[in-house]
Amino acid sequence: METLIIDGKKISQDIKDELKAEVEDLKKKGIEPGLAVILVGNNPASKVYVSNKKKACEYIGIRSFSYELPEETSEEELLKLIKDLNQTKEVHGILVQLPLPKHIDENKILLSIDPSKDVDCFHPYNVGMISIGELNGFLPCTPAGIIELIKRSQIEIEGKKCVVVGRSNIVGKPVANLLLRNNGTVTICHSRTKNLKEICKEADILVAAIGKANFITADMVKDGAVLIDVGINRLENGKLCGDIDFENCKDKAMAITPVPGGVGPMTIAMLMKNCVKAAIM
Repeated sequence: METLIIDGKKISQDIKDELKAEVEDLKKKGIEPGLAVILVGNNPASKVYVSNKKKACEYIGIRSFSYELPEETSEEELLKLIKDLNQTKEVHGILVQLPLPKHIDENKILLSIDPSKDVDCFHPYNVGMISIGELNGFLPCTPAGIIELIKRSQIEIEGKKCVVVGRSNIVGKPVANLLLRNNGTVTICHSRTKNLKEICKEADILVAAIGKANFITADMVKDGAVLIDVGINRLENGKLCGDIDFENCKDKAMAITPVPGGVGPMTIAMLMKNCVKAAIM
């Protein structure tokens, strides 16, 4: 059987089209979802991410509020802005683009966002809700995108052995929780895991989110596995690659996500989904 290359661009576009139709209906009822995006400083990658988020808002019909602040903005000034946005009815979602300048405490900033407007799903309240299996609120964008990729590719999670390589708060831990909530049997691996190769080789669904180029090699993959690659790494020749050795693993896999064009496009689509949800919560 030919390997399914999971098309994240197409699936994310499908989700954005669904949201566009939903927003049109909401506007007829007098509800216009609004997203405030805060960028502090001149990080080039952050500027690209913010620009992409604005484009997605424009396409779907979400009102975008942009706050581009200078590098020297104080923590107090940023906290004051967030406090104001927490109280602004037209703003349903607040997103602070990370990383922040070193003189600002990221944790303090994220904690200051009203959990009902925390569309990135970084606030401990929202993280905790997912940990207890309550999925009616916001879902973390990249992990939720991974679940959508799997489900929309008609791949069953229930009863499958799922191995997550990486234990970050942004991807590893929450995607393990979401796989568990979908009745997968989940193992989390990390830099201290012993017998990593053997554990990976047992996976029906393998999620690689470790941040090391081509870390998962063909001898770590079971025949017929589903491979989800969260990594984005730039090689010395300038090319992008994931955490999975795509060329050597794809023929063993039942399905695999490419890099770029796999998990990446899903993150913004799921952010938009959270923003629309915030407007009707």
